[in-house]
Amino acid sequence: MARQIFRTKTVRFRLITLIVVGLILTTAAWGWIQLRALDGILVDQQLKRLYDVAVTVNTYYQYFPTTQGLTALDLALREQVQSDGRLARIDIFSLTPSYVDYVAGAGRVSFEWSEKEVRSVGISRKPRHLKLSTEAGPALGLLYTSGWGEKPGRLVVVGAIVFSRTAEEILAQARRLLLFSTSGLLLVLLLILSLGYSRLIKGPLENIVKAIDDFQAGSYTRRIPLQRDDEWGYLSSHFNRMAEEIERVLEENRKLTDHLERRVQEATANVVELQKQVNRLQQLTAMGYLTATLAHDLGTPLHSIAGLAELLLEQREEWTADGVRKLELIVQQTRRLITIIKNLKEVTKLPEPFFEYLPVPTLLQETLSLFEPQLKRAGIKVALIVMDGVPPLYGDRDRLQTALFNLIQNSIEAMPQGGKIVVSAYTSPTSPMLALSVKDTGCGIPRELMERICEPFFSTHSEEGMRGLGLSIVRDIVKMHGGEMEIKSEQNKGCEVILYMPLPETGKFNPVNP
Repeated sequence: MARQIFRTKTVRFRLITLIVVGLILTTAAWGWIQLRALDGILVDQQLKRLYDVAVTVNTYYQYFPTTQGLTALDLALREQVQSDGRLARIDIFSLTPSYVDYVAGAGRVSFEWSEKEVRSVGISRKPRHLKLSTEAGPALGLLYTSGWGEKPGRLVVVGAIVFSRTAEEILAQARRLLLFSTSGLLLVLLLILSLGYSRLIKGPLENIVKAIDDFQAGSYTRRIPLQRDDEWGYLSSHFNRMAEEIERVLEENRKLTDHLERRVQEATANVVELQKQVNRLQQLTAMGYLTATLAHDLGTPLHSIAGLAELLLEQREEWTADGVRKLELIVQQTRRLITIIKNLKEVTKLPEPFFEYLPVPTLLQETLSLFEPQLKRAGIKVALIVMDGVPPLYGDRDRLQTALFNLIQNSIEAMPQGGKIVVSAYTSPTSPMLALSVKDTGCGIPRELMERICEPFFSTHSEEGMRGLGLSIVRDIVKMHGGEMEIKSEQNKGCEVILYMPLPETGKFNPVNP
């Protein structure tokens, strides 16, 4: 970035160009004014000499004795010209209203005055000077009149010309001096500007650019080390304050990010733990149903077998020793099977419920968070609607989440091509109950299966797995909380399961032990 400072179309280049052009124009204008003034001074000096010559010649002509003739007048004029090396020519004119009469003249160069100019001076009675060009070089001419001549009705006009070569040489020398002095001044100014730019602009600018580059590269502790009271110091102080503010904000963002990461990790761990608890409770519930079924289906026959075997043992005398041994073995093994079934029931017994006040939005959001990956893969949209003023629910968190988990899982399985699930909570308008609803847009439940849908091990799905216990588990959990379950279904349009849970403040809360 710093290298770009030395490229052409930069601030340095433009600044120096602007200053140089301004100096050239200013110096040129000032030199032109000075040369004009010098030229005016030289012209004034020459005119003063011409006025003296013209007045002298005019006076001399006024009193010149006419008896001597024009030859004598020409000789006198020639002597006047020869006496002053700067004089180029002197001419005398006599004017009448109708014509201009040339009287006499002498000079080092030949020159013809314009009759129009001569007549104009005579009529206006005002002298006029002219810059002329002769064969001997530049010259300055003056037409002068002082009044009437020796004859009535005639005006005398004297024309005097002086060489201006010396003045031109002075002006040329002045121009050269001005050119050299201006060039030297420009070179000195350029040197001063270059040194001043390096110290006043380039150095501070490089420090600022370096700080910005380091800041952009991630070095947020970088500051501009400028302690100045000028504009650069003002800019540096503002940049440093901005950098401090950005560093402070970044540090706060870093702390906030770390805090959010910890919260996300904690929330993820909680979700994982919640998933484990729900799965464990669901497995225990399923095993409890299975164990209860086994105990019912196997317990009675085993007790009967054991009882009959014991009755046969009471008639030992009718049995051989081997028969008695076998009957005792039957009694022993049936008793062992009965004990195994009893122990299995104890192992699969659900933990005692822990009732607490649960915020309904939190309960629903925690449960839905368990299905986020599955819902995305299935292309199912979820809407959570909680009515304002819904009171907390008094119940067992794990069991209630298990019930909601089963309902949402059933809805997902009913929509293999995607759909929408609406989970809502509201107070029942017909009874002092809190309603938790899970509604989907799936295939629904056939009318003829509605009566059996809550039976254990009854399922509308043919896939392998632990089927037929979902709604049965939900029903038992709701009953344990003293609530009711309602199923609304329309085939090919969807299904809605509503859990009506009693509110403790109504006095109707009567949980049932599992």
